[in-house]
Amino acid sequence: MNDEEAVLSCQNGDREAFRHLVETYQDVLYGTAFLMTGNAALSEDHVQEAFLSAWRGIRGFRTGYPVKPWLVRILVNTVTAQRRRRSLPIDPLEVAEAQSGVGGPVELAESSESRQRVRGAISALSDEHNIVVTLRFFAGLTVPQLAQALGMREGTIKSRLHRALQRLRKELEELGPGNSDSDE
Repeated sequence: MNDEEAVLSCQNGDREAFRHLVETYQDVLYGTAFLMTGNAALSEDHVQEAFLSAWRGIRGFRTGYPVKPWLVRILVNTVTAQRRRRSLPIDPLEVAEAQSGVGGPVELAESSESRQRVRGAISALSDEHNIVVTLRFFAGLTVPQLAQALGMREGTIKSRLHRALQRLRKELEELGPGNSDSDE
């Protein structure tokens, strides 16, 4: 069963078809929630709440569109609402440390010192920049998927991502060199 077939079956009330969506996307949603919260138990709660919201709203999902960005958007809204209520910080490197082979800023986090530098730089970003960096580089969403997940235009996502990466570079430069290997 592919995603479109699962969505159509779910829209007709088939709960078993929803299992396909849960099994396909639970790891991505959990990883994203963990990157945003840094808390395993809270991440599990957010994922469960996001899937419940998705089930309740599945009839409104427009077939022919990808499911992943829709689910990520529900999750981001869930986490963001909870963060507003509790003022929870985002710590995207907690999951990145457990994942291997992820590109982008994660490669900077190979050593403990580098992880601390990157963690500090990411935490210094504004929430809007933190979210686009987290979803792009740690959750692996493309720019079109980010636009769909966050309900923004692709141009807005590109400019936010560009500004976020500039700010991240600046923060890393201000924090100083990560290695004492260069004695020049």
